[in-house]
Amino acid sequence: MNGPFADYKWAALAHDWAVFGEGFANTVMVSCLALALALALGVLFGVLGSSNWKVFKGITRVYVEAIQNTPLVIQVFFLYHGLPHLGIMLPVFAVGVLGVGMYHGAYISEVVRAGIQAVPRGQLEAAYSQGFSFWGAMRYIILPQAKRMAFPPLTNQAVSLIKNTSVLAMVAGGELMYQADSWSSTNLYYGPAYIATGVLYLMLCLPLATYARKLERKAAVNV
Repeated sequence: MNGPFADYKWAALAHDWAVFGEGFANTVMVSCLALALALALGVLFGVLGSSNWKVFKGITRVYVEAIQNTPLVIQVFFLYHGLPHLGIMLPVFAVGVLGVGMYHGAYISEVVRAGIQAVPRGQLEAAYSQGFSFWGAMRYIILPQAKRMAFPPLTNQAVSLIKNTSVLAMVAGGELMYQADSWSSTNLYYGPAYIATGVLYLMLCLPLATYARKLERKAAVNV
């Protein structure tokens, strides 16, 4: 049998399982740190985008539009190849966290902003009347309510973020896709490499995607 399911190819993959294990671990680490960065940026710019401060709203729009209207691979290439020309040298791992985190931060900020705007305006005015500052009102009154509406799309963003870590294969990022490319290019066992990689991505993303669908159904029932 000479197809991608030849026994000797799968035996080779089983023998070198540690290569894929290392890539899987790197993907998980990059995903977790990038998601933390994306959430921090998303909440910050989502709140600023919902404020009445024109300067901060303008900065938010520039960030969101610049990120959403350029490919992620271009942004990663800029961090990897462009920053050294400015005297800034970053490890590939940091490039992955920053690139993917900043990219999804722009999308999460729109999710957060939509969630905030879905909260009745009177909630913010009532918070002001009780002596809350803008940030205090957001932290204790508005964001807890917006979270319920924003959580399902945020979970979908986490799924997309995990899949988008594969772009680091183009800059030798050491994550799962890069390890699959490297391993298969040395022996031409592309079939087993990419099937195994797809299964590993599925193991990461399917539970989150299923959870997101449950949240969306629950939110629809509660509307």
